[in-house]
Amino acid sequence: MSDDPASRRASKDTCADPCCADRSRAPSATTIAEPRRLSLQRRIRWLVAATITYNVIEAVVAIAAGAAASSTALIGFGLDSVIEVASAAAVAWQFSGTDPEARERTALKVIAVSFFALAAYVAVESVRSLLGAGSAEHSTAGIVVASLSLVIMPLLSTAQRRAGRELGSASAVADSKQTLLCTYLSGVLLLGLVLNSLLGWSWADPVVALIIAAVAVNEGRQAWRGQRCC
Repeated sequence: MSDDPASRRASKDTCADPCCADRSRAPSATTIAEPRRLSLQRRIRWLVAATITYNVIEAVVAIAAGAAASSTALIGFGLDSVIEVASAAAVAWQFSGTDPEARERTALKVIAVSFFALAAYVAVESVRSLLGAGSAEHSTAGIVVASLSLVIMPLLSTAQRRAGRELGSASAVADSKQTLLCTYLSGVLLLGLVLNSLLGWSWADPVVALIIAAVAVNEGRQAWRGQRCC
């Protein structure tokens, strides 16, 4: 192997992340035809608007149901929806300008912070639940909203991820991952609510939620570094 400065710089600049290998083959906003680029940007704006609208409704219902049932899991799920709104709003802000690419770095930072905040809250509330910080009652409204999220969130996430990859927008892809993480939380919440209602296993939800918190930290680190697969 050559040890000249140029070779060392090339080696240093080479990314070992598999995502980087895909980027060289992925289209960027500058290589897409203008009509298609504008169409993809409009699609992302509509998907982000739909995500924000649904999450606002989800947050109100989940927090209200959680308060009524004394369920920290439901309240936490509602607060997660608030964080999801912040993430989607960051992408909406990015694509509201005439040069979305120039705003991408800032949008990625906001998305990263939202991942970290979500992980911190889920971890704290999970530990509190495992230490016996109270037992939740049955919540029909919670089961319904978690079930709906398991259907709606994957559809929104997939559509936005496809549009973001074609456009070459790292922030749009990162926000779609946030939406997908909300799907995982919906599954955990639903499992916890059902097991608590049927078997009284109040520990099931916080144990799985801790795993999701670890995933959120990893996603946040990647978004902060700008290493999002496009």
